[in-house]
Amino acid sequence: KGRKMTAVQLLERFLFPPHQHYQYAHTLSGGERRRLYLLTILMKNPNVLILDEPTNDLDVLTLNVLEEFLEDFPGVVIIVTHDRYFLDKTVDHIFILEGNGKVKDFNGKYQEYRELNPANQAQKDTGKQAVKAATPPPASTLTYEERKELSRLEKEIQKLTDKKNAISEQFNDINNLSPDKIKQLSTNLSEIDTTIEDKEMRWLELADKA
Repeated sequence: KGRKMTAVQLLERFLFPPHQHYQYAHTLSGGERRRLYLLTILMKNPNVLILDEPTNDLDVLTLNVLEEFLEDFPGVVIIVTHDRYFLDKTVDHIFILEGNGKVKDFNGKYQEYRELNPANQAQKDTGKQAVKAATPPPASTLTYEERKELSRLEKEIQKLTDKKNAISEQFNDINNLSPDKIKQLSTNLSEIDTTIEDKEMRWLELADKA
């Protein structure tokens, strides 16, 4: 955006305090090396970024910085990921791979797509009295138990999402966290991400049959 940043400002933005600026790269931790490598790419001012499953390789601290950077990024960002939370924070147009070579083009965020998905809408409308006649929805191939599972997964994913957000908020006060606490929170967050991904894959499998 026409602004200039010094090397020191960039390093500090990517969570490298002054006492690390003259360290040899080989003395950095694995996460710090990946963060430094990412910085060397971004400082070249590319106009297109392609990120392949960034949440698999970058730690929580780096992801937080990357999300903030992408908010101001003026170019095109193409992201391949299973992490819908990272998607919602960084993109505004998605392509959903539905399987069997089918790709759905959706102009919006993933959360918006889920809310418009017929399977989700059916869950929201359950138990509500219709105020006017509507076109009958197509017959679902879900069994009674699968419908219960779909509803349960929605609630479980939401609870896990709230828990993930609560942990992520703690990283906003990173200066007051000990290294052990950061490690513990990062481990908890990684475990939650894995659980959410498993449940979402099952949800998508059921929603496709609804």
